[in-house]
Amino acid sequence: MDMKTTYMGLELKNPIIVSSSKLTSTIDNIRKCADHGAGAIVLKSLFEEQLLADANKLMDKDEKYFWYPEAVDYINQHSKDFGVKEYLELLTEAKKYTTIPIIASINCVSADEWPKFARNLEEAGADGIELNIAIIPMTGDISSKEVEDKYVEIIQEVKKYTSLPVSVKFGPLFTNPVNIIQRMDEAGANALVIFNRFYRPDINIHTESVVHNNILSGPEEMTQSLRWVSLLSDKVKCDVAANTGIHDAEGMIKQLLGGADAVQICSTLYSNGISYIDTMLGDLKTWMEEHNYDSLGDFKGKIARDNEHAAAFARVQFMKRNQN
Repeated sequence: MDMKTTYMGLELKNPIIVSSSKLTSTIDNIRKCADHGAGAIVLKSLFEEQLLADANKLMDKDEKYFWYPEAVDYINQHSKDFGVKEYLELLTEAKKYTTIPIIASINCVSADEWPKFARNLEEAGADGIELNIAIIPMTGDISSKEVEDKYVEIIQEVKKYTSLPVSVKFGPLFTNPVNIIQRMDEAGANALVIFNRFYRPDINIHTESVVHNNILSGPEEMTQSLRWVSLLSDKVKCDVAANTGIHDAEGMIKQLLGGADAVQICSTLYSNGISYIDTMLGDLKTWMEEHNYDSLGDFKGKIARDNEHAAAFARVQFMKRNQN
């Protein structure tokens, strides 16, 4: 049974990528992910702010740090607890342990200064770099195009400093996802992760305070990425990974049928343990045997290539439902 796939131009033994989280911040967990069969691992993100790591720079850089100076304290403390040096050491140690791709991750909002650090990641042995770009405008002074231009600029700037493949993990909040995805593809992204799941704060009405309990995704959240993976996977040159709400083999298979080259999982490992990777791979193998598929290539993108099925992800299906 051939489960191999290609992601970021890298060959993966199977389509399961453990996404960036606290789970991938220790060598013990990284080893467990590799031992239980992960096709690739994305390390916990370093923040752009950690690479700048200077309170005055942060205050000058973004007005949110002026209004929320405690964020600067958090960044500085986080840098001390898990700084750049420790990150590079983790990357090097992970590469000594396993031959599967280890992908570094940077959470960023600009192309200022920090992209030079891509060289350090390459020298430490990273197989690729994931740019976790999360630009959320705080005012109405910046236009949608200006936001999208920043995404393109970040990709182009990072590519100047490294020969490593670069992926972009981004959110769904764009006026025209087709346009920005194609622009990122043209800017040199080797892969796209559809979509990032932003934190979803809530309000406790009894204490009248903000709470952050909604950390893990649910399986019902998968349909948003499934729709866009199916609509766009065959319209870009780069590889595509599906993300958010993929909790079992069924969710993974749906994304592969829709055209994903790989899937990123996280919440299900918090809920079921890292060993659940074995279960998902076993269930994928069983499904492939039942459907007489010898390799992922036999069915990957099958739904997206079918015009009738593809229409189900577009507005025409919405129109049909409202006629019933």
